[in-house]
Amino acid sequence: MNFKEVIGIDVSKNTIDVCAHLSQKSTEFANTNKGVKRFLSWVKRDLKDMSEVLFVYEHTGMYSHILTIILQEIGCHYYVAPALDIKRSMGIVRGKDDRIDAKRIALYGYRLREEIIPTVCCKSVEVLKSLMTLRSKLVKQRAAHKSTLKEQKRIYKSKDFKFIFETQQRTIHYLTKQIKAVEQQMEELINSQMALKVNMELMLSIKGVGRQMATTMLIVTENFTKFDNSRKFASYCGIAPFAYQSGTSIKGRNRVSPLANKKIKSLIHMCAVSAIQHNPEMRMYYQKRIENGKSKMSTLNIIRNKLIARIFAVIHRQTPYVDTLKFVA
Repeated sequence: MNFKEVIGIDVSKNTIDVCAHLSQKSTEFANTNKGVKRFLSWVKRDLKDMSEVLFVYEHTGMYSHILTIILQEIGCHYYVAPALDIKRSMGIVRGKDDRIDAKRIALYGYRLREEIIPTVCCKSVEVLKSLMTLRSKLVKQRAAHKSTLKEQKRIYKSKDFKFIFETQQRTIHYLTKQIKAVEQQMEELINSQMALKVNMELMLSIKGVGRQMATTMLIVTENFTKFDNSRKFASYCGIAPFAYQSGTSIKGRNRVSPLANKKIKSLIHMCAVSAIQHNPEMRMYYQKRIENGKSKMSTLNIIRNKLIARIFAVIHRQTPYVDTLKFVA
């Protein structure tokens, strides 16, 4: 889309620094409902048609939530840019200033205004993302308590430290209960939205893909609206191999990039291991490659890519995965 004006926004905890690229006007507003509405009134003074304006800002977690919600309600075009993409577009910079950062974000958006596709975010996916974040924190806390309790039981005498052991066990039990409650809330949210529910069931039809992986896919891909194909998503999560060669001296093997979403990469790896254990087709493929002397890690990476490709295939076709191996005579 071709926008007449691009406004860069640097979002922080208490304030938002804004800059209009063409007019080079910049100012600061409070990061509250009133502050964001004052900011939009400021924009309307010079630009009557808001449909020709693109708002660009980085994703800053809950601090950018108010801005996103209000822009959605008014129907403005906005783009939540990856922080690394903006950082690298700036080149070599020194120092840190919010007002200058807003100016640089505006320049970044103006350069790419014809290529940028405005962000379309679903409220249900945002809530689902918050619930998943809460679940991750609870799981980490429970793991920490379990590890501490295990070491305490190994070293301390049970009679002298009985109260400490019981307290730790009660905490673990409480956290487990809360994790189950969060998971139930996530399941109810997915079932209440037909688009999420259908895509969830399609992904679960693939052996090796569990509920946690399917839920994470809904969140990361924003219900499969953020990525066009499996190759782009594989590149995003760091499992797509790229060439590594230069001139005549460097001719290395294809390798994955360290620029990746490590959390989703780890989850896909666990799904690949599960697929090898429970999916006869994947197990046969894995064993055959290992017998032929192929690397275990490269084979695992191929299976990761296969799972991602199958997920995107069932979503695009809107039909469950069919295990063709059982039809082979």
